[in-house]
Amino acid sequence: GSWHFVMEDEKCVIPEGMEDRFEHLPLECSHLYLAIEGKLAAVICVEDPLREEAADAVRELKEAGITKVVMMTGDSERTAAAIAKRVGVDEYYSEVLPEDKASFVEKEKELGHKVIMIGGINDSLALSSASVGIAISDGAAIAREIADVTISADNLHEIVTLKRLSTALMKRIHNNYRTIIGINGGLIALGVTGIIMPTTSALLHNMSTLTISLRSMRNLLPKEEEA
Repeated sequence: GSWHFVMEDEKCVIPEGMEDRFEHLPLECSHLYLAIEGKLAAVICVEDPLREEAADAVRELKEAGITKVVMMTGDSERTAAAIAKRVGVDEYYSEVLPEDKASFVEKEKELGHKVIMIGGINDSLALSSASVGIAISDGAAIAREIADVTISADNLHEIVTLKRLSTALMKRIHNNYRTIIGINGGLIALGVTGIIMPTTSALLHNMSTLTISLRSMRNLLPKEEEA
């Protein structure tokens, strides 16, 4: 089991003279501790390589408007600290259980934050609790079912693209709303004062609606960003 389970809960000890060896395990690996009759016998180091694009994706998410990036993992403190430093997250939590992740999401929402959760099968509860749950296509089926959004490509940069798309879409919606209110308000005022005929007002209204609709069909992002 984990260090917490084997060494703290089960009170196992490191054999005399082996302390230095067990204290200098590779930080980039997840560690599975094996104890026999109360003594630590071995550590299985499981390599779970960091995605090459992880650090860039975190940086780009911050540039896109995400104010805080948090990493939560079931790995040990030493492994979590090493990965968090490489990725550049704002906060990290180690040896976290699935229910702890969901509790963290709920607390952040209570503080008035919008929470985006990206995870897999062990994160189903947190995904359902988040404002927006995101699953990667190669993840577990249950995670894809629960998540609000599934990223089809196996690449974290797609999450950055999703954020930029959503931001650009909401900006366009608000701009269109203000434009429509302004045009319709002006046409109503001109019609009430008798400056233009009702038929002219209707024609201008339909033309403005068509123009705004056509303008809204433009790509939200430049071609290079979508690629």
